[in-house]
Amino acid sequence: MTYGAIFDFDGTLFDSMHVWATVGSDYLRSLGHTPKEDLDEVFKALSLRQAALYYKEEYGVKQSVSEIEDGINAVVEEKYFKEVLPREGVPKLLQLLKDGGFRMCIATATDRYLIEAALSRTGLCGFFEGILTCPEEGSGKDEPAIFESALRLLGTGKEKAFVFEDSLHALKTARSAGFKTVGVCDRYESRQAEVRRNSDIYIEDFRDPEGLYKQLKAGA
Repeated sequence: MTYGAIFDFDGTLFDSMHVWATVGSDYLRSLGHTPKEDLDEVFKALSLRQAALYYKEEYGVKQSVSEIEDGINAVVEEKYFKEVLPREGVPKLLQLLKDGGFRMCIATATDRYLIEAALSRTGLCGFFEGILTCPEEGSGKDEPAIFESALRLLGTGKEKAFVFEDSLHALKTARSAGFKTVGVCDRYESRQAEVRRNSDIYIEDFRDPEGLYKQLKAGA
């Protein structure tokens, strides 16, 4: 029997949301624009391409879409190449899932080369069948396309596939599309009551990987 696990990266597998918490407004200020108060919250729900288009439409940024994407990535890439780490308990959980017959992949809004750098540095590449990114998919997690593509990659049915997410909008998308959802608490997502309501399984952290593994097997 094949089980599937589709993991978000930032704030879910890796403690890296601090990298993105203010990058949207920091980058805009570097271009001489004053960000609106809600920009960082808006930025979290967008892929880089969507963010670049948003900057152009809402703020009149003159740089091309690709130049904006490159500029944002330049701000964050050193963190992925040198610093960000998996959340406590994640490596153990991945090993348990692999040994238990789960096929796993990553579905992320972050560019592939950043994810690959962090996984390679921490020795976790071998657990995943592949990495799917919103920029390559052509849509953000406000649409289910990336989760459907991940399901095809893993080759399992939705009833045996879990989507792990820390952000409310992504959990809602996955759940509306018929996936089982695992909500992961992250300090940068303030709406934890709603995250919990949109999760088949809700966890504060990964510090009990054995217990979570048992829940997943029971839920599948």
